[in-house]
Amino acid sequence: MSDAALLPPASGWDGTRSLLLDHQGLPGWLSPVAEALPRVRAEQLSHFLPPRRGGRRSAVLILFGEGSRGPDVLLIQRADGLRKHAGQPGFPGGGVDAADGDPADPGTAVRAALREAWEETGLEPSGVQVFGMLPSLYLPVSDFVVAPVLGWWREPTAVAPVDLGEVAEVFRVPVADLVEPVNRVRVRHPSGYVGPGFRVADRVVWGFTGGLIAGVLRFAGWERPWDETAEVMLRD
Repeated sequence: MSDAALLPPASGWDGTRSLLLDHQGLPGWLSPVAEALPRVRAEQLSHFLPPRRGGRRSAVLILFGEGSRGPDVLLIQRADGLRKHAGQPGFPGGGVDAADGDPADPGTAVRAALREAWEETGLEPSGVQVFGMLPSLYLPVSDFVVAPVLGWWREPTAVAPVDLGEVAEVFRVPVADLVEPVNRVRVRHPSGYVGPGFRVADRVVWGFTGGLIAGVLRFAGWERPWDETAEVMLRD
């Protein structure tokens, strides 16, 4: 099956972060996320804003589903042998390809996020209802300008690493674990980076992914008070 057969058409977008779609069919617990999206600004999520020029366009899929423990989020563990972000937990995603469309069209980011998720996890894109986007952010370490695409896993299918050279593991993290105060930490990296982190699924989710998760929890009103002095020091 070709990529084009799996991905949504370019029409149906208004040139902004808002889709020309309503939120019909979303579970009630996702409403706070969908309703908060128009108010979120890039500087509220990260200090690293997209440069005026340069940076490779990319997209990630923040996919919400309902598992055995209730609402959850799909994450991957990147392979240890990668040049960038090796061994780190993250959202499925990657660079925008020419076949995804015009980089200026928000629909292109959606197609890229769904395509990458399919290539990395075997996710069936037709089972995903995209309901919005967050502002694009910059990842200096990889020179990516990243568009976070939010989706509801309306029709879940089996997922697993497609290429173990890129993805070591695919897993779902319950939202209940992410909002649990004892799982919240500040992460310090030898590079000097300090940012939000989560101790879940026998690992620490941090960096760009940790920051996005923290932002979504905050804007959705799901965040609970936690000990902001709790820290985890990572090894280089």
